[in-house]
Amino acid sequence: MKIKHIEIKGREIGGKRPQICMPIVAKNYDELMLETGVMITQKPDLVEWRADYFNDIDKIDKVLFALNSLREKLYDFPLLFTLRIDLEGGYRKIDQEYRINLIKEVIKTKKVDLVDFELINDENDIKDITNLAKENGVYIILSNHDFEKTPPKEEIVERLIKAQEIGADIAKIAVMANSTDDLLELLQATYIMKREHAKIPLVTMSMSGKGLLSRLAGGIFGSSITFAAGRDVSAPGQIPANELRSVLGIIEKNMN
Repeated sequence: MKIKHIEIKGREIGGKRPQICMPIVAKNYDELMLETGVMITQKPDLVEWRADYFNDIDKIDKVLFALNSLREKLYDFPLLFTLRIDLEGGYRKIDQEYRINLIKEVIKTKKVDLVDFELINDENDIKDITNLAKENGVYIILSNHDFEKTPPKEEIVERLIKAQEIGADIAKIAVMANSTDDLLELLQATYIMKREHAKIPLVTMSMSGKGLLSRLAGGIFGSSITFAAGRDVSAPGQIPANELRSVLGIIEKNMN
């Protein structure tokens, strides 16, 4: 099945090589600028601002000011904005109405290239966000996270299909690996989705040390983005970008 590729600032999501994304988890503006400067030297393919870590997240004007500064420093890099809901690993609990409104305000600035929004949100909110994103030239990642377990592969595939059908530009799922069997379940689900159902790029990962292989070799099975650690990790199992890039290079060289 033909998967639609997404190109942002010269980076291809859904192509032959998984793109390396590094998250920024800074707590304040000064940390944000420092972390961004360090990250630029590591040359990731994409940068994710995990804004739920930002202490001033309840002040829209400060969030938008920080975003503007980020965009200026990261003008060459695709920028992903994530304000993660607490139910799926967000750093803090944020009022849902405010959270959705802030995400919409960020989209309307057109200063981000992608926005992550969770599949567990109300379907009307998902439709509002995806429609607004399309109007403003922003790509939407519809994501799902399970920090306790790995569901059966059939359920993983169902969730990815739902994200695709409801309007995602990219469908993402992250599950917790408590065993090697869990890792294999995630990888098999990814491959089935890519081979039989996917029309858009997929992002899948098996979290924890037991799931590390999914971050290193997930591209073989169909995952288009893999997350590396910045100054700190944003999810279990992330490793430094230079180590990840080295492994991806070895795989690309020898799989062609």
